Amino acid sequence: MAVSPSSSPSLSSSAFAARVALVGDRSPHVRAHVRVPFLLDALRERELLDLDVYWIPTDEVGDGGVVAGFDGIWLVPGSPYRSEEGAVAAVRAAREAGIPFLGTCGGFQHALLEYARNVCGLAGASHGENGPGGGQWVIAPLACSLVGHQGVVRVAAGSLAEEVLGTNRTMERYHCSYGLNPDYLDVLREHGMRFTGVDEEGAARVAELAGHPFFLCTLFQPELGGDEGRPHPVIRAFAAAAARRAAARERA
Repeated sequence: MAVSPSSSPSLSSSAFAARVALVGDRSPHVRAHVRVPFLLDALRERELLDLDVYWIPTDEVGDGGVVAGFDGIWLVPGSPYRSEEGAVAAVRAAREAGIPFLGTCGGFQHALLEYARNVCGLAGASHGENGPGGGQWVIAPLACSLVGHQGVVRVAAGSLAEEVLGTNRTMERYHCSYGLNPDYLDVLREHGMRFTGVDEEGAARVAELAGHPFFLCTLFQPELGGDEGRPHPVIRAFAAAAARRAAARERA
């Protein structure tokens, strides 16, 4: 069952409102989940974006068909998800259909997991949080947990991340203990994944895909940045991309 993020009457506007799927297992105990509805309401009010938003639990995504008709898919934090398969299927649907995609924290991790499996051919690619005991841990425990951490992210020139953030250096908030295993960095790059944001030690913190309308993943949590009245630039850019897709759908 899809559930809208608040009771605001602005959630369902015109027939061509941008339909956004928030894929994740909504919980009042996850701070990001609590903040997201207020951030999206602020975008409606400040940016005048016509957004029609639904929460989709990961165990209801199935093979991805549930989210295929949306104008934007945001795989939100909150891992381990109830369904790793559902989270991965949501990423694949967005990637293959050209649907604007944002993956934050656990969304970043599962986007790389999906790419490793379905593009790089690493069928055994796994997530250390979901399958402890070894194997092809594309996503592995961080040497130092980033739970409650704030740190610098250096952004590549000419990247989507730089365009969105408007800077080549930013301070961001984290709440995670898992990230990309650097042993798999090269194979992901060789198959087209771009790592356009790193911490001061060079560890991957932002990933994106060239040639996609909007595909951006951050290990940091933009939903924890700024204030509820001024959504983070990453969230604004994702919502704007969804709105552009909805406008194209209306023209068609």
